Amino acid sequence: MSPFIPLFRRYLREQGLPVTPQREAVADTVFESSGHLSVEDIELALRARGERIGKATVYRTMELLVRSGLVEEHDFGEGFKRYEHRFTRQPVHEHLICTTCGKVVEFQSPEVLRAQDCISLLYGFVPHRHRLEIYGTCSECQALGVASPAAGLTCPVSQLN
Repeated sequence: MSPFIPLFRRYLREQGLPVTPQREAVADTVFESSGHLSVEDIELALRARGERIGKATVYRTMELLVRSGLVEEHDFGEGFKRYEHRFTRQPVHEHLICTTCGKVVEFQSPEVLRAQDCISLLYGFVPHRHRLEIYGTCSECQALGVASPAAGLTCPVSQLN
């Protein structure tokens, strides 16, 4: 069992919510993963472990994990959310998301942190956290000939003149 389960238990107790084996199994699945999991991914992993936990329980548990601050929710434009626990090997990291294949690459950048600090200082702002997601086409998809979409939108009315 993940060493982070006691933190989730404490959160549930502080909120007056029951600590159940199902909630712990869902949390353990997320904490044991190093990826960005969808609810479907979590369900498959639970099934592989012999757990029979319904989708509604998974969704409700993920909401609790996000509210607790132990898990971060991501929307990479796929039509569903992905989840990542906040105890990864790269605690502060950014994401590159391929809009063709859905690949997500994590990276760390001291320059992003310096920009955050500089901009925050300039505006008298105290940052608590940030999120940087860069959407584009990964090198593998480029090698397969996937072209980047045209930048910006064109106005059909301006094309009538």
